[in-house]
Amino acid sequence: MKKMASKWMTAGMALLLAVVTGCSQSQPAETQNTGSNTGSTTPTSSEKKETVTLRFATWDTDEMLKIQQDIAKKFEQKNPGVKVQVEAYADGFDQKLVAAFGAKNPPDVMYMWDFPTYHASLEPLDEFAKKDSTVAIDDFYQGLLNYNRYNGNLYGLPAGFSTRVMFYNKKLFNEANVPLPTDGWTYDDFKAAAKQLTIREKKQYGFAVRSEPDTYDLQEVVWSNGSSFISPDGKSIDGFMNSKETAQALQVFSDLTKEKSAVLVGGKNQQSGNDLFKAGKLAMYDNGVWSLESYKKANVDFGTVVMPQFPGKQGKGVIATSSVSIAKDSKHKELAWEFVKYFVSSEAIKMRTSDLPVRISVVQEKKLDQDALYAPFYKMLEKSNDTPAFLLHPHWNEINRNLSAAVNAIMLGQNAEELLNKAVKDSQKYMQK
Repeated sequence: MKKMASKWMTAGMALLLAVVTGCSQSQPAETQNTGSNTGSTTPTSSEKKETVTLRFATWDTDEMLKIQQDIAKKFEQKNPGVKVQVEAYADGFDQKLVAAFGAKNPPDVMYMWDFPTYHASLEPLDEFAKKDSTVAIDDFYQGLLNYNRYNGNLYGLPAGFSTRVMFYNKKLFNEANVPLPTDGWTYDDFKAAAKQLTIREKKQYGFAVRSEPDTYDLQEVVWSNGSSFISPDGKSIDGFMNSKETAQALQVFSDLTKEKSAVLVGGKNQQSGNDLFKAGKLAMYDNGVWSLESYKKANVDFGTVVMPQFPGKQGKGVIATSSVSIAKDSKHKELAWEFVKYFVSSEAIKMRTSDLPVRISVVQEKKLDQDALYAPFYKMLEKSNDTPAFLLHPHWNEINRNLSAAVNAIMLGQNAEELLNKAVKDSQKYMQK
């Protein structure tokens, strides 16, 4: 799954958008074939009559890519005469996809998350879904479908997701006689626990603050304090990005580092939060489901709980999602729809292990919503009803550069209100476009 952190904003996305909408000459993207499509890429005349090749582009690699190739092979078995060519773009996903769109030679189906950038090159799926009851659109969590809409149109179907929860080390909590966190805990509870669980002489820390956090992830904290980075209609950042509530929400983490109740991680020459948690030196760490298996393999006695909430306010969540979309220039749209349907079917979803099931029926069958480790992810999904900033303004990538610079400085202890005011001032020119 492509996390939103890097994956659910690239620095050059504004340029990519221009290329998507205006480029007409570019080289087709390189491809990686599945095991069922090896050998010559030029079929004989008889093969042309009998075989249809459907191209599917993914950003995943290694085991996750292998699972997608297995899903493609299953689809081939169910659809004789069809070959699915899996194209693994990896870290070059955006660049290769833009080149393919520009050359009018895109993959038929592709992983997707950045609908503001790519929607003009994608086929709306509303009519497909209306005409085809077998997709069981009501079986998807509504919050996930909301992330697949842009300008009122449905451009993708959810394939996998994760919300963020708080992972906590039970052993460290018990040794310090600190009560384990439970649903409804507050940021005051969180800060008190972080202080009690920090033992600097043992290089043990209550929490890890990312020195260069993704502003996408921080939205849930800001929403939880009753604010946002941008107005709900996407027309204003002044009074939102630089509101008192936004500053207070971000200051929570800055204060932890100032009070030495947290360690900075993730920056240059800094430790990894994941590594500290796996080593038993970190009591709490907010993360997605992608880290769960690695924590198990490290033999950490851990639990998960919903994120804290501010006193008297409702907690909010943010979703990292993977979706599948169809290219507007695909020559096989009906077949592409059949592949999309299969990719998000119960059978295919059960083959995926790197993210969480998107279908209500699968979750209920596997009883994940009753599992102590997995239930908090679905509880946070229920709280994820706010619209992320990147879906509200076409120039959010440019605005976000200024916001990111401010947030990084705040995490290092600088004044939140001053930095956010500067970010708003520097970003106003993009709001007028």
